[in-house]
Amino acid sequence: MRPIRVLVVDDSLLFRRLLVQSLNSDPNIQVVAQASDPYEARDAIIQYKPDVMTLDVELPRMSGIEFLRRLMPQYPLPVVVISALNNSVFDALEAGAVDFINKPVNMSAEGINEFLKQELVTKVKIASTAKVGNMKLHEGAKTFVGEINPAARDRIVAIGASTGGTEAIFEVVKQFKRNIPGVIIVQHMPPGFTKMYADRLNNQCEVAVKEAQTGDRVVPGQVLIAPGDKHMRLVKVGDNYQVECRGTEKVNGHCPSVDVLFQSVAKTAGNKAIGIILTGMGGDGARGLLEMRQAGAITIGEDEPSCVVYGMPKVAYDIGAVKYQLPLTAIANKVYSLLKL
Repeated sequence: MRPIRVLVVDDSLLFRRLLVQSLNSDPNIQVVAQASDPYEARDAIIQYKPDVMTLDVELPRMSGIEFLRRLMPQYPLPVVVISALNNSVFDALEAGAVDFINKPVNMSAEGINEFLKQELVTKVKIASTAKVGNMKLHEGAKTFVGEINPAARDRIVAIGASTGGTEAIFEVVKQFKRNIPGVIIVQHMPPGFTKMYADRLNNQCEVAVKEAQTGDRVVPGQVLIAPGDKHMRLVKVGDNYQVECRGTEKVNGHCPSVDVLFQSVAKTAGNKAIGIILTGMGGDGARGLLEMRQAGAITIGEDEPSCVVYGMPKVAYDIGAVKYQLPLTAIANKVYSLLKL
């Protein structure tokens, strides 16, 4: 099996060398070219035909985001963006990047080494399996617009996603109306980015979206996003659903973990819940979704053709956790049809 061919794009010679050295240290990865700006990158893509590109957002001559917008329609390529803590990463994901890594700033030598040896290499390997330019090809399904069954207002909608999930979640949540029951979401993402992501969705969607805090009530018309460094659990206080955000230990390699959320929903909401598992590598969320289904919840998994990475939904489907397997664009409509019953 040939190694994953990577193009590294960064305007800093020193940082570029670190990236190249780290990637080449893995026997399954080969850096075939490097570039300091989008014009060099374009020529390298044509010449070397890489499997994956790492891309800095701040580049000379043209921003990384503008480069992505021009590149993806003509030459779909799995891209891992390396970005500082700012909103531009979500512009990059919207433009077609598969995933992102938080650029190390003021890190210890140990922290930088972990970033290079673990996070970078892992994200590149995941990206090499991703399908790109796929979601944009699907026509949006018409959402059921109308009143839901009043008895369904106390339902809970729980969603989990990983690689490719920021755009997948947006595709679902943008179709939700203010009558949607309370929604709680885990998206694998570093701390800091989850608040920016929640704020971005809040500005783009009809429903209210915020980064969750312990004690937040789960109420109709509102979406709570788990913070990037804490597990989120559903609890019941009196007659009200709330969330608890605590614990930093990794579960299935992640904090927050989809399994932690889904297991708490199975225990707390039982047959009052709808569970949805979207695109992502690995199996986080599959066991929790199975527990939800066994507790009487209705469960939905994104289908393979519409997934950027058909990992988490596949594991969930294979173990019998998924009742309905659907294209991404049909999921919101399905939720509304279930709430109408």
